[in-house]
Parts: sequence; C-alpha cells; structure tokens
Amino acid sequence: MREPLAPGIAAPGVAVADPRWSPAGSRLVWLRTAPDGAELVVAPTDGSGPPLTIRPDPAPERVRATGGGVLAWAGEDRLLYVAADGRLCSLRLPDGDPSPGPAAVVAATDGTISAPAVAPGAGLVAFVVEAADWCAVTVAPLDGDGAPVRRSTADWAWDPAWSPDGLLAWQEWDFPAMPWDGSRVVVVDGTDPGARPRSLAGGAGVAVGQPRFAPDGRLAYVSDEHGWWNVWVEPAPGRGPTRERRPLLEEPFEHADPGWEAGQRSYAWSPGGDAVALCRNEDGFGRLVVVDRDGRARALRRGWHHGLDWGPGGIAAVRSGARTAPAVTVTDATGGSPVALDAPLPTGLDPGRLREPEPVTWPGADGATVHGLLWHPGPGDGFGGAGRALIVDVHGGPTGQATVAWNLRTQYLVSRGWAVLQPNPRGSTGYGRAYRQALAARWGELDVDDVAAGIRAAGARGWCDPTRVAVVGGSSGGMLALLLCARYESLARAAVVSYPVTDLLDLAATTHRFESHYSDGLVGELPGAAGRYRARSPVSHADRIRTPLLVLQGDADVVVRPEQVDRFVRAVRAAGGTVDAHRYPGEGHGWSRRETVLDALARTEAFLVRHLGEP
Repeated sequence: MREPLAPGIAAPGVAVADPRWSPAGSRLVWLRTAPDGAELVVAPTDGSGPPLTIRPDPAPERVRATGGGVLAWAGEDRLLYVAADGRLCSLRLPDGDPSPGPAAVVAATDGTISAPAVAPGAGLVAFVVEAADWCAVTVAPLDGDGAPVRRSTADWAWDPAWSPDGLLAWQEWDFPAMPWDGSRVVVVDGTDPGARPRSLAGGAGVAVGQPRFAPDGRLAYVSDEHGWWNVWVEPAPGRGPTRERRPLLEEPFEHADPGWEAGQRSYAWSPGGDAVALCRNEDGFGRLVVVDRDGRARALRRGWHHGLDWGPGGIAAVRSGARTAPAVTVTDATGGSPVALDAPLPTGLDPGRLREPEPVTWPGADGATVHGLLWHPGPGDGFGGAGRALIVDVHGGPTGQATVAWNLRTQYLVSRGWAVLQPNPRGSTGYGRAYRQALAARWGELDVDDVAAGIRAAGARGWCDPTRVAVVGGSSGGMLALLLCARYESLARAAVVSYPVTDLLDLAATTHRFESHYSDGLVGELPGAAGRYRARSPVSHADRIRTPLLVLQGDADVVVRPEQVDRFVRAVRAAGGTVDAHRYPGEGHGWSRRETVLDALARTEAFLVRHLGEP
C-alpha cells in the first residue's frame, strides 16, 4: 500500500496567473499570489537575466478565478495592473530594479476595475467597472488626466479589446440571461465618445465572448452558434456589412469555459495573425491546439492552458493537469516541450504519486448519456474491487464542470483509499450547448436524477460498494447533494455540504447582482414560478432527510447568506435529522485561508469514516 499524501498539501499555496508578453516581446510578466500577498514577476525574453520579482505599491489584486483580467502592457517598460483596492495603476519597469517606486493611478471609480486593454497608439485604455448596481466597459485616458467614460449600456459588459485602428469590441448581455445563455459581441469606434456600438455576433439563444483582434484587424471570438463554444472569425468587423463570419475550427469540443468572470483567455492570436492557439476541452482533459487561418489544426501538448498569450518567444500560458502543478510555461508553436518559467509546487510533494481520473458515462433516467470522471486508487494500492467506499463529489455552478485539473484535495482523498466519482450532470459545461441548456427550468430535478443514476451505475459496475457511498458538494453542488438525500435516501449514507443553496426563494431575493437572475432560467421567472422554487429547495424537504449531514458555512458569504443555511439546519434538527454544523469566521462563498481548508478537510474525512468506515 502506498503511503497516503499529507493533508497539508491541500492548503492554499503559491498561485500563478495572467502571463502577458510586452508589445515587442522583450519581456513576459505574470502574477504570482502567495499566502502573504500578490506580486509581479517580469522575465526578459532573451534570457539576459533571471526573472525579477516586484511588489509594487499599491499591491496587485490576487489571482482571479479566470486566471486573467489583472495585467496589460502600455509599452515595453510600462505595465498596467489592477490593484487589490480596485484601482487601475501604472508602473514603470526599469531594468533590474526590484523596487521601481510607487505606482501611478490611471483610473479610480466607484466600483472595481478589471480586464484592462490598451488602445495601440491612441493613448486610451478600456476596462470593466463593476459597481453595486451596474457593470460597464469604460474608456479613460492612459495618462490618467481625464474622467472615465462609460461606453456600454447593457446590463452587463466585459472583456474589451482594441483593433490596431481604434475599433473597440466587448461582450455584453441583458438580464435575465446569463452570459452562457445569450450574449453579444459589439464593436464601436473607441476613439469617438459619441459613436454608437453595433452588435456583431450572438444574441438570444447564442452565447459569445472573448473578442480579440488580430494584427490585421480581423476579429475572433468564441461562439456556440453551431452548438459548441468554438473560435469564430469575422474578417471585417465594424467596417461595413458582416461577411464570411465562420468558425475557425468547427468541432464537437469546447474552446472556452463559462464566463463567471472577466479576463478569460482560452485562445490567442499568433504575432503575425496567421494562426490561433486555443485550449480544447476533451472530456475534461485540456489540450493545446494551433489552428492556421485556413482551419488546419495541429494538436500539441495535453494539459489545461489558461491565460493564453502568443508572442515572439512562443505561446505563454498557465499549464496544469491532474499531475501537473499550475506553471507559467512557454511552448513553441511547432510542438516542442514547454519551458516552465515558474512552477510552484507544495513542499515535499512528489507529482509521480498523483493520479489521473478516467472519463466515464452512464445512462440517465431518460436514456440520455451523462458524463463524469472516476478517480480510483488503482491496482497495487491495497484497495480493491467492489468493496471500496465512494465519495460522489458534485461541482458547483451549476454551470460548471469537473475537469482533470490540479486538485490536491481530491488527490489526498484518493491517496487515502477513497474512490471519487465527479459527475457532470446535465447543465454542466464541456459537452456542448444542448447539454448545458438541458437544465433550463429543471435545476434541482434533472441534475439530481442524473447523479442518482451515476451512483446506481457505480454500484452495478463494481466501482464501489453501493452501501458505502457519500455525496459531497458546495454551493449548487451542496443543494444537489441535499436534494438527493431527500429524494433518494437509500443511495447515500452521509453527505457533506459547504455553503449550500438551501432556499431558492431566498437566493433569488438576496444573492449578488451577477447571479440575481440566474435562477430565472434554471427554475423559472418569479412570481409565477414560486411553487417550483419551493419544491426544489432543500429546506422544503428537511423533514425527509435522514442522511447524516455535515454542513460547513462561512459567515461572510454574500452569495448564500449564512441565515439561509441556519434555517435549513434548524429545520432538519427539528424534524429529527442529524446535522453537524460549523461556521468559519471571515470566509465567504469558498475557502481562502489555509487553516479553514485544512480544518474542513479534517472534518470531512472524520465524518466520512464515522458513517462509512475506513475506505
């Protein structure tokens, strides 16, 4: 039997993100976040010196969930970055100076800034401003001498991009849609404050995003118009009628993730505009692919490649996988091995001890194919056959996906002998628009049935002992876990839920603005669908839950209020159910502190052993 991994490896460590080439390619910068703060790392492309680590004042924002939207160049020696306090700052980078002095403020607003983009030669910068009651693409003078001007008028807009001749493009959408339901790419003369934006692609029933111009002015973006998020190209955006708009590479694979934040960079133009590098989603595995302008594709390295930027030195990205720690890498477009420039790894961890999952499918109750990933200790580890205990780990969202990513929490549990099934029920991304949109008006119903079918398949196929199954999940995944316990009591002997959605009516009334209409599409519009909201809420079924529960919650959660979870816990206990509940001070919708992550992991495993026995 192999020695299990130490639980400390699952604690937050150093993270890297947002690699960006300078305009002429002489430098590569990226963001590094450590437990004690964020810093910038700048490396000369010619290898004339080691990477320079800079901690500017004010400090940069920490790594974002998208892995981007913090950095932009405004020249070979001038860098823009989003500060931790939400302002946009400018920093001169003299050679070899680790302390270049205080940064200058380029823009400060009533909200928080993200996704800066500099107009070539125009002295302007566009960025996203998110305030309490609006979110807009805004333009300001690069020298900071002038008030920012809002250019978008939709309910939500982000990811501005400039063409070489001053066109400005961005993604926008209006409530009640979410960006993956229906969104638009618009273009406008970014140098003329009076010009009116024109919709170029997308609309009702089509999700688009990540507009990005080639050096010759062609515009690329991702679109699911043909059923999958593929990269599309528009040859003449904003300069006359739309013509020859087409997918650059049309294939039944996704080229993007759902737009939960500004700053995603899942593809990049080559320096000459004759090719695009993109990250393809292959059943949860990532792969770097290069596509020329005629649509000929060349598959390169396996692994997730986030924050893509293609410069004279190669294709920069943060590359990761189940056994590959997130690292800033540069890959030659011909397919050579990536060069790792910054590869932080937890102390004492041997990547050779890590495992990869197996993509699996099973039939849903209606016969449709449901997807997932199965992690198992494997032969030779002393855990064998159908007697194994199974953890069913449900992702949040529900618009999300369990992928073959760097996940040391899962690796720890597998090393301890637990089998882990990560379902991707309908509503998940990664399998095309129809699969994702199948959850419309059926959240808390179809996805629950799909996971129940997966648990039954796991027992029938010998993946586990069907009497020793636990279900875990956070946020939407926690809601699904609780509903599964209420509707399919015999399938799970224990459940662990973190910051779970327990009351859909409360969620719709109190959650943050970005998700304020999310449930309109997933459940129905209020007040007409109020009965459906109650029927799909775990709190309405508290008296039916007899599965022992561990409920973990942060007291600073603005997505799912702690009061909502407290009411659910009281209702289960009042009905005679068993609940262990714990609240973490200062934590929000997800764990950020080392001590919280380790405590939650320890509580989870002890709870599972108590109710399922040793794995």
